[in-house]
Amino acid sequence: MAGEDLKTQVTVEENGNGTKEEEKNGNLEASVSKENCESSDVFSVIQKEEGETKGDCLLRKKEFPKQTDPPTIPVMDLFPSGEFPEGEIQQYKDDNLWRITSEEKRALERLAKLMYNSVRQAAEVHRQVRKYMKSILKPGMLMTDPCENTVRKLISENGLQAGIVFPAGCSLNWVAAHWTPNTGHKTVLQYDDVMKLDFGTHIDGTKD
Repeated sequence: MAGEDLKTQVTVEENGNGTKEEEKNGNLEASVSKENCESSDVFSVIQKEEGETKGDCLLRKKEFPKQTDPPTIPVMDLFPSGEFPEGEIQQYKDDNLWRITSEEKRALERLAKLMYNSVRQAAEVHRQVRKYMKSILKPGMLMTDPCENTVRKLISENGLQAGIVFPAGCSLNWVAAHWTPNTGHKTVLQYDDVMKLDFGTHIDGTKD
């Protein structure tokens, strides 16, 4: 009804020793005793399964997909809300502090939100691929093995809308940068080699 707060009330069994009620305006909030599920989460959902008895945990934490190993799930599927992690934010300092208080600059920041989110999606793909490559690089690998195909999967490559920014660079030892092995290249990483791995990701032309 208009003018009234929406209240949701949840009753949870506590191993037969009585009940506990939690209520919060406009939100579902449920607490579960440690003996049941060791969980207290406003994002929990109630799912009574067939065969559950009195005192069983009736609250199940809503689960989102988790990345596989090796990574194969597109990053967009790991964040169903479409909002990607912000990462580290550096604050303005000294002569640039006015950018925080200026209404005009704050409005421009809000207008750039969609672009920032695209950058964050590209950055999350880059982070996951870096983490994976660090775990598998070892002597005996072909120079053609690293990273491009994983990037294409995780970013859901789609022409100019999403994909790699440039061919991955795998520069070895005395080669400083910007060398890419051709298909069929047979160079194998050796124990004392130093390889510089350089790859880029983009969403709608915004890149990491």
